[in-house]
Amino acid sequence: MDRVTVEIINSSGNALPAYETTGSAGMDLRAAIDEPVVIGPLQRAMIPTGLRIALPEGYECQIRPRSGLAAKHGVTVLNSPGTIDADYRGEIKVILVNLSDVPFTVNPGERVCQMVVARYSRVEWVQVETLDVTERGSGGFGHTGIG
Repeated sequence: MDRVTVEIINSSGNALPAYETTGSAGMDLRAAIDEPVVIGPLQRAMIPTGLRIALPEGYECQIRPRSGLAAKHGVTVLNSPGTIDADYRGEIKVILVNLSDVPFTVNPGERVCQMVVARYSRVEWVQVETLDVTERGSGGFGHTGIG
């Protein structure tokens, strides 16, 4: 497991994001709102976190849904996973969508998503005329007939 130091500004009034268990890959982010926000059925809302970070070059931050919100309430992160690039310095905001048929209320300080910090690679394209042959070939969605 790699460790990386990340500078953070926390204007939320909430505790810093933290790993809940020793095996956790993600840290929960909390809503930095002054009053509850109601998200109606099939509506979305941009929820601020009050956090700004400075990732080192070669790292990204992924914003992912919390499984409990999705399973219990039908609420998820709309652009999942959301990507925060290493050169972004603005506030992290989360686009939540309510896929249920009842309103959902986001309360101040509520855990709204997970954040995973990960290394990434830069691609250098090599243009060719053909690609190597594989067992799968060009088979796409459902090509195996399973499931």
